[in-house]
Amino acid sequence: MNKRELGRTGIMVSELCLGTMTFGQQNTQAEGHAQLDLALERGINFIDTAELYAIPPRAETYGATETIIGNWLKAKGGRDRLVIASKVVGRSSSPWYRPGGEQARLTPRQIRYALEGSLRRLGTDYIDLYQLHWPDRSIGLFGEGGTTFKNLPQDDGVPVEETLSVLGDLVAEGKIRHVGLSNETAWGVASFLAASKTGLPRVASIQNAYNLINRTFEIGLAEMALREHVGLLAYSPLAQGYLTGKYLDGARPPGARTTLFNRGQRYEKPGVDEAIRAYHELARQEDLDPIQLAVAFVTSRPFVTSNIIGATSTLQLEALLASLDLVITPELESKINAIHQVHSNPAP
Repeated sequence: MNKRELGRTGIMVSELCLGTMTFGQQNTQAEGHAQLDLALERGINFIDTAELYAIPPRAETYGATETIIGNWLKAKGGRDRLVIASKVVGRSSSPWYRPGGEQARLTPRQIRYALEGSLRRLGTDYIDLYQLHWPDRSIGLFGEGGTTFKNLPQDDGVPVEETLSVLGDLVAEGKIRHVGLSNETAWGVASFLAASKTGLPRVASIQNAYNLINRTFEIGLAEMALREHVGLLAYSPLAQGYLTGKYLDGARPPGARTTLFNRGQRYEKPGVDEAIRAYHELARQEDLDPIQLAVAFVTSRPFVTSNIIGATSTLQLEALLASLDLVITPELESKINAIHQVHSNPAP
């Protein structure tokens, strides 16, 4: 397992990161622990979680994933061998994130509250990478599309400096080591980088969706990631399972995420099925596994620090790990890009 530097931190993380959002919802604690064991055995040293996990977010499962990871850490030890990333929710009206049903915001008081909860559930004194799960300001999120940006209010979010200031305090207190963003825009990353020049923490990474049917990160953000060393932690390399082909033509296989939760709208837009079929046909022509093709493509991108893979079984995890054996040659990349030109980002 190759390792890559997380931003400018000097921390080396595995090129594949274990995503854990199914722990506590689709996966039991025992199943989650089995995945963690396998990931560690295969050289993964990077684990990603969040205060709101498991997914889909519900009051009953809030914090469950961190608790499962914490129980595994308590049983296995070796905290110093791992890089653990977690996240604090952005603006949200869901009533279970904060005491008394208060609207969640990225204020100093709320960030401290969220972090203390994550540390307690994980059973650790520090988190290596603490990420802002989504922005505090009003923007289109999770594929829903951007706002019109007409008459955009200038005071619609907690000021970046205020959020970074408390994160700087938490770094000084030893409770977090580094800071990252998630579901952010180029403007957002630039704003955080500018604020860091006043002595506040510099963001090390950005965790956004990136896959064969959503390569929008390449438009603006990829250059920033490379030039500013704010690498992508790519989530949904299989487009929430849609790139496996199991949902083609509206199919709903038993036990699959979209079948269970009906949360796949981001990947149910016009042109998606046609694009997926094209990539599957390429895999067939090249005698490749389409799942491994999709995952290997993401891992191979120069602006990707780590590719976040998630599974609901160790068999699925084995298949994702096998993607490391697939090399995206220049010839194969040209064929992928030819499909992209015809089927460009149908599921942004």
